Amino acid sequence: MNAPLLQTRFRVSGMDCASCAAKIDAAVSRIPGVEEVAVSVTAGTLSVRHAPHSDLVALRERVTSLGYQLAPIEERPHRGDQERADGGAQAQSMPRGPGDGDHHHDGNDGHEHHDHHHGSDTQSGDLHGHDHGPTEGPWWRSGKARLTILSGLALAAAFAVGTFVPSIEAPAFIVAMLVGLVPIARRAVMAARMGMPFTIEMLMTIAAVGAVVIGAAEEAAAVVFLFLVGELLEGVAAGRARASIQSLTALVPKTALLERDGGTREVPAEDLAVGDVILVRPGDRIPADGMIVSGESAIDEAPVTGESTPVRKGVDANVFAGTVNGDAALRIRVTAAAEDNTIARVVKLVEEAQESKAPTERFIDRFSRYYTPGVVVVAALVAVVPPLLFGGGWDEWIYKGLAILLIGCPCALVISTPAAIAAGLSAGARRGLLMKGGAVLEGLGKITAACFDKTGTLTEGKPKVTDVISFGRGEQDVLRLAAALETGSSHPLAKAILDKAEADGIVVPFADEGKALGGKGVTATVEGLQVFLGSPKAAGEHVPLPSEATSRITALNDEGKTVSVLIVDGEIAGAIAMRDEPRPDALRGLRMLADAGLRTVMLTGDNRRTAEAIGRQLGIEVRAELLPEDKQRIVGELRSQGLVVAKVGDGINDAPALAAADVGIAMGGGTDVALETADAAILHGRVSDVATMVDLSNRTMGNIRQNITIALGLKAVFLVTTVIGITGLWPAILADTGATVLVTLNALRLLGYKPS
Repeated sequence: MNAPLLQTRFRVSGMDCASCAAKIDAAVSRIPGVEEVAVSVTAGTLSVRHAPHSDLVALRERVTSLGYQLAPIEERPHRGDQERADGGAQAQSMPRGPGDGDHHHDGNDGHEHHDHHHGSDTQSGDLHGHDHGPTEGPWWRSGKARLTILSGLALAAAFAVGTFVPSIEAPAFIVAMLVGLVPIARRAVMAARMGMPFTIEMLMTIAAVGAVVIGAAEEAAAVVFLFLVGELLEGVAAGRARASIQSLTALVPKTALLERDGGTREVPAEDLAVGDVILVRPGDRIPADGMIVSGESAIDEAPVTGESTPVRKGVDANVFAGTVNGDAALRIRVTAAAEDNTIARVVKLVEEAQESKAPTERFIDRFSRYYTPGVVVVAALVAVVPPLLFGGGWDEWIYKGLAILLIGCPCALVISTPAAIAAGLSAGARRGLLMKGGAVLEGLGKITAACFDKTGTLTEGKPKVTDVISFGRGEQDVLRLAAALETGSSHPLAKAILDKAEADGIVVPFADEGKALGGKGVTATVEGLQVFLGSPKAAGEHVPLPSEATSRITALNDEGKTVSVLIVDGEIAGAIAMRDEPRPDALRGLRMLADAGLRTVMLTGDNRRTAEAIGRQLGIEVRAELLPEDKQRIVGELRSQGLVVAKVGDGINDAPALAAADVGIAMGGGTDVALETADAAILHGRVSDVATMVDLSNRTMGNIRQNITIALGLKAVFLVTTVIGITGLWPAILADTGATVLVTLNALRLLGYKPS
């Protein structure tokens, strides 16, 4: 019987692009016993599923030989928990270098994704070793930066030597070149041994050595230095994308006021356990997801959901970690541990999403596999064919071949798509829009129809009083007496009446001898009066309803409203109409989709009259009285008509329809979002956010097209100018690293995304 596979996770320092991830994946996959490898560039992590006998020391040595640093991620025990035995065993199986620290994997401590370790030698400053994001110090103290500075100083020294002692100019530039090239060449050889001969390191090594052979040592040294500068800039720029989503973790305060034994004491927020009760003072950030036990306050949710106005919340309302308590002290019962709170889940989801490649990204990856060897062949032909067949000068054409080798480096092309996807996913997450990967982000821009649930999606999901009608008593009196009957009831319609009375500042009298009449209504004595509140049909059994009242009630029913009739001492006194009202932004959100050319459809299990009333109000096509399988069938019918369909719902009751759609979008907040079923989620539940997702997708795909144009366009221009002799090695390397930096910076513009 085979032993169960283990999963070990590592922090990887110095990884910032798809090329880095591919090299690590290829190296680790060759370790005996390794079954599955997942590399996340965004999170800077390596996750390995392996047999118990796998040699993790060899794994670490392989990755280190490529120039990256590896440290095990250890699970952090929670208060009252036992230390996990397997975590301790894994930690002991990995030898620790002087740069390895303790890593905590709770996604919420502010360091989970930031603990990059920098070795003290130049080897740690590898070719793709970009130490970036929030690090132990500024970027210029990283190993990569030190190597670049050292290479620059060596180049300056060579220029000085060449000026004052011309006889040893060439050897001086060769030494200057070797300062930067030796670490590059070492990793080129290691990658080739692991089955990846066509790396950027290998192209650089061939070009630099070739330039020395034909007597262009000065240019070779300059090219190596410029390459390191470009790569350093690329790393710093890419670090901004990583830091953007990770900065969310900084929103959660480090400490919390825990209630214990009749008092409060300050404890680390990461130590809070489910069920703990915490005190949050006015103006403080809430340190954990939870439910309000006592108090009422305005909560600023902008940091988590992007909601611009504070939301008033009271007892039993859910609150998110990282949001800001407004004007009153709150006691909150913790409902999620630190690693499971909303922000930690958002960060984790975005990191996992960035491992899921978009179709465009997969195409670019496949293209680059053939592109790089093709460039090597073209460069070789340019170097050899003219001298052999047409009598050209060997030095001249080898020089041009070497320049083409540098121009052909695929870095800019390979990073053009994932950089934009990562920035797009991060920008969405910061607005409360979560997408499960590049494929979803790309797919959202292609949708041509959007199907919406009604209750809780287009509407608030709870009835509100819309009309108070007087048939004999004043409206205030009708509401006052009705509220007296409903006091203490938890029925949604009762709550709507009580909320309306509270909003209008009505003092509700005491009701005596109250009782519920099953399926008909409620009755009680209020201020000596016999009062009944119930359905029009039940009210008609107590007293005949005049034609005026009947016609008014029918008109309200036609508007999709539920009507309760109030009878006082045997006479009709008034009526109250209630309806689950559309969300405040529903009409605007649907218009935004219509303006973008999308067909919108409401799919609801509610009765046709109510659904059509809401549909008329919102201007949306209505399909009502549907079972879950009917919704799934309609989504399938729309797809068979050639439409690309998004299904928007609560993600729980409509799992079949969500799964049947091209893109399933869950509406909801916090831990209740059904991400297991949906491809995407809208944390704040705004209908207009569906249009925002579509707009973000289109903006991201436009950015990718710009990036590909920049990457290939610059290469095409410099290819022509190199062949005809206008440009040489220096412009060639600038064309490559310059294009890489440009596409990265262009992608980072998406981090500042604002909806059109």
